[in-house]
Amino acid sequence: MTDGLRVAFGFRPHSGWSALVTLARSGSDLVILQRRRIELVDAAWAKQPYHAAEKLEPRDARTLVERGVGAAHEAARAAMKALVEAEENKRNRVAGCAVLVGNPMPGWSVDEILAVHLRMHQAEGVLFRAALLAAAGNCGVRAIAIPEKELEAIAARELKRPIDRLRDTVTRLGKSAGPPWGKDQKDAALAAWVALETHAA
Repeated sequence: MTDGLRVAFGFRPHSGWSALVTLARSGSDLVILQRRRIELVDAAWAKQPYHAAEKLEPRDARTLVERGVGAAHEAARAAMKALVEAEENKRNRVAGCAVLVGNPMPGWSVDEILAVHLRMHQAEGVLFRAALLAAAGNCGVRAIAIPEKELEAIAARELKRPIDRLRDTVTRLGKSAGPPWGKDQKDAALAAWVALETHAA
């Protein structure tokens, strides 16, 4: 593989971690450079900081949530910086990244979130996606947020190919990369492909 590839990252986040696929174009071919798990917390409670704060007094609860949110953002920044530096060290150019996201959340305060259990799940679902998007901005990486439920429709439109062909290509990429290649990796790869072509210079 020659130097100077254009690459893009695709992320499918979960609570406390994200599946990552790094995709590159080498001539007319797509190549999987890596697919792995990115850790976004260093303590078990930080995977669900709102749940961890649920039974605390309001002031202590807000402090713990702020710590959890801050830790997630810091971990995402460190991970993104390391990913970018690794590609630059190989003389590759990061064209962008895509983060799969869920439904947007109203601008509730911490107290409002903690008052309703369902909101806690929503907030934790948003947290790590938002952390990755912010990290991309902090590292100078162009990022796109792709609603997970709309991924296939957006990919078909942006890549100008029928979704069946896109799925076939992603499946073939998985065979070359080897296991694991489940839904996390397939979705992250398709998102990275959208980022790679959308951000092509």
